Amino acid sequence: MSDLKLELVLIPVSDVDRAKAFYTEKLGFALDVDHQPSETFRVVQMTPPGSACSITVGIGITDAEPGSYRGTHLVVWDIEAAREELVGRGVEVGDVRHFDREAGEWRPGADPDHGAYASFADFADPDGNTWVLQEVRKEPADPSSAQAETP
Repeated sequence: MSDLKLELVLIPVSDVDRAKAFYTEKLGFALDVDHQPSETFRVVQMTPPGSACSITVGIGITDAEPGSYRGTHLVVWDIEAAREELVGRGVEVGDVRHFDREAGEWRPGADPDHGAYASFADFADPDGNTWVLQEVRKEPADPSSAQAETP
């Protein structure tokens, strides 16, 4: 099958400049593009640190309601450090939690074993679009070995 690379996600916002400031100044996303060829079209593309996928906010790019985007995950190595950094930058991030599989319920704090995909913390942008920090402590697969296995 051909590669299907997710490279851009559209985030619906009500105020492009406010969203741009939140994502670049508070979250530390890199500003890739800010282009407005007309009053009815503007594209502001930003990329999270270390990500191959970017987000775009703007005018005339989506008919989705501002604040309707839910649960996009930002994967981090150390969820407690990432949360602390974002809180220090002025982002309101919920407490870190993990799912205790044995008890079948959510518990406060990071997973004691720091298991991959086990610890989470939530936040929202100024429009209410929600994001999830998710801790994944594993090395990425070697892309060259995956290519070698393809017939």
